Amino acid sequence: MPLIEPEQAHRQGVEVALRLLARREYSEFELRQKLNARGFDADTIEQTLTECRRQNLVSDERFVEALVHQRKRRGYGPLRIRDDLRKRGVGNDLLAEYVDMESPDWLISLHEVRLKKFGDRPPDNYREWTRQARFLQSRGFSVEQIRQVMGGFET
Repeated sequence: MPLIEPEQAHRQGVEVALRLLARREYSEFELRQKLNARGFDADTIEQTLTECRRQNLVSDERFVEALVHQRKRRGYGPLRIRDDLRKRGVGNDLLAEYVDMESPDWLISLHEVRLKKFGDRPPDNYREWTRQARFLQSRGFSVEQIRQVMGGFET
């Protein structure tokens, strides 16, 4: 296999990154992984990412904003969204900025998710309350948020 000149490898890296970013936003971490999986060396990957940042083609802030908006629209809570972002290499500073656990918006979102799934009737027994709470926890809402919206179940 012939050796590729560094400049040519850089151009190819930028072309691959552009094709990827044309479909959706990626975090720098994800883009680095994609380029690595396609066989680019570490120097080429760093040059490509630098060029993408310079041209504002990749932005972790933009990526976080888009993912939070999309996941929230799909009915996911802050814990699930934070986990998704961590898996994609997003730092704690952006997590704190875009996923505020104390925001009242999460309670509104939780209420809407619960209504869509279970209707407007409150659970009439403990078993139903725990079933609904488990579902909401699986969507990424905290126990405290669930209690604030559904209240505790009195036996």
